[in-house]
Amino acid sequence: MRLETVSVIGGGAWGTALAQAAAMAGRSVSLVARDVAQVNEINSKRTNARYLGPQVLHQNITASTEAGLADIIILAVPAQASRAALGAIAPDLLAGKPVILSAKGLETGTLDRQSEILFDMAPEAIPFVLSGPSFAADVAAGRPTAVTLAGDDATQTSALALALAGPSFRPYAADDRIGVEVAGALKNVYALACGAIEGADLGASARSALIARAYAEMARMVTAMGGSATTLTGLAGLGDLTLTCTSVQSRNYQFGMTLGRGQSVEDIIAGGAKLAEGVATTPVADALAKSLGVDAPLIHAVQAVLSGRADIATVVAGLMSRPLKRED
Repeated sequence: MRLETVSVIGGGAWGTALAQAAAMAGRSVSLVARDVAQVNEINSKRTNARYLGPQVLHQNITASTEAGLADIIILAVPAQASRAALGAIAPDLLAGKPVILSAKGLETGTLDRQSEILFDMAPEAIPFVLSGPSFAADVAAGRPTAVTLAGDDATQTSALALALAGPSFRPYAADDRIGVEVAGALKNVYALACGAIEGADLGASARSALIARAYAEMARMVTAMGGSATTLTGLAGLGDLTLTCTSVQSRNYQFGMTLGRGQSVEDIIAGGAKLAEGVATTPVADALAKSLGVDAPLIHAVQAVLSGRADIATVVAGLMSRPLKRED
C-alpha cells in the first residue's frame, strides 16, 4: 500500500495541525479548505492565522479548495459535518483508500459513529480512527504528542501509523476501532461535566471523582457498543479523558465552565462561544445509553443540564444521593 501523499479535508485548527504532522513525517500534503482567502494565505504566507495564529506551516503543505487523489485521506471536520464533507468528495477518490476519521462525536439524528457515516457515504473506503490526548496548537508546533490510530487490519494500521509518525507525533496502532471511536466521543460529554464543576466552584475533589466515575461509565458504554474496555487504559481512553477534563484549552471544558456559572446553552452561543462537540454528542449518547440499557447517570445528568431540565446544584444533589454500592 503506497502511503506517500495525504489529503486532509478540513482547514480548521485540527485539520491544519494534522496536515502539519503529516508533512513533518515526510509526506506530501494537500490541505483542503472551503475559504479561498484561507487557501491563498496558507500557500503564500505559510500561516493559517484564523485558527493557529502565527504558527509557520511546513513547506510540504499545499492548500486547495478541492480534494484530489491521495494515498491517505484524513477527515478533519466537525463530527456533525462529516456526512456532508464526505458527500462532497468524488467516490472514486475514497474507494480502496485509507480514510482516517479524526472527529470525536456521534451524529445527531442517526446516532451513528463516524465510521458508520463513512460506511454509508463511501462503503469501499477503508476506515481508521485517530484519537487521543492532543491539542491542535501542540501538534502544529511540534510539541511531543502521542495518539491512537485504530483500524481493522493490523498490518495496514501499523503501516499507516509508521507513515504518519514524525519527530514529535507518535501514533500507536490499535485494533479496537469501535472502542477508540466511542471513547473519543464520550470524553467530550464528561469534559462538559468537569468544566461545569469548575464553573460552579465545586472543587478539585469533585472533579477528580467525576473523572474516575466517568471512566467506569465509559467502559460500560464502550463494551455495550461492541468495543473493548481494555482500550480505555490507553491514550484514547484515560489519556484523552484526563486531558479534556482538566484543561481550559479544551473547548468542551470551557463550555462546561460557563454552564456551571449558570448560563444556558443558548446564552453561551449568543455570547459568541463556538458550539462544543460534546453539546451535540450528549443527547445522542443519552439516547444510546437508554436504548442499550446502560447505567449512565453522568451522561443523563449532563443532558439534563444542557436541555435546561435541571441546574448544576440539582444534578449534583441527585448524583450524591444515589444509593451506595460497591465500586466497579
